[in-house]
Amino acid sequence: MNMQVLKHAPNFLTSLNVLCGTLATFLALNGMVDKAIWFIFIGALFDFSDGFAARALKAYSEMGKELDSLADLISFGMAPASIWSAIIRLKIMGSFSVPFSEMQTPEQFWIVSPFILVIFSALRLAKFNVDTRQTENFLGLTTTATGIFTASFAYMFLNKPEWFGWLNPIIILILIFIFSLLLVSEISMFSLKFKNLKWSDNKERFILLGFALISIALLGLGGIAATILYYIIVSIIKWLLGSKS
Repeated sequence: MNMQVLKHAPNFLTSLNVLCGTLATFLALNGMVDKAIWFIFIGALFDFSDGFAARALKAYSEMGKELDSLADLISFGMAPASIWSAIIRLKIMGSFSVPFSEMQTPEQFWIVSPFILVIFSALRLAKFNVDTRQTENFLGLTTTATGIFTASFAYMFLNKPEWFGWLNPIIILILIFIFSLLLVSEISMFSLKFKNLKWSDNKERFILLGFALISIALLGLGGIAATILYYIIVSIIKWLLGSKS
């Protein structure tokens, strides 16, 4: 009986990811971005732990696979889009709390435009579920990486606003457009999973880990965004060099 209960642990952890993503979305849309980012980070922990639990308990299921994708769509698609929307609202209106109904149509357009990220997140997750090529490396950026980048970037934006005088709605939309394309791209992104501790087999991962530790030491949680950018750039360079060889 206890083993039967344990078999449901991965889906329970995934459900907690759903809850975190839902709360992050709600908080961001209500101007509480500082709290929303934490629920994305916590959701990411549940996202990593449900897979670990499934492997440890050998509790794989089709339902778990589908539930995981739905959770990721909310936590790393809808919630990040809500955070970007809130940041644009602040940039345009000067406050997180200005009601949507009191805005002019052009302002409303800017506010809702980040939600295109949700569409591309859904496309990326659907593609991953049916694509048998993504066993070792990922094709395209994962939704989890996109969500964590957004939360980390927003953390820096809130805590170091003087660094972001250059940020405006157009730049934000360009950034969202780039990430949307990366989600559905055919660019090979190297896996972050360590199969062993050999340097020769995990050189890229060890370097990425070192970069992450240094970035986080210097920038706090904002270092995570820098690490994901480094990961994207290295993956793109490696993919380009590989495609030419």
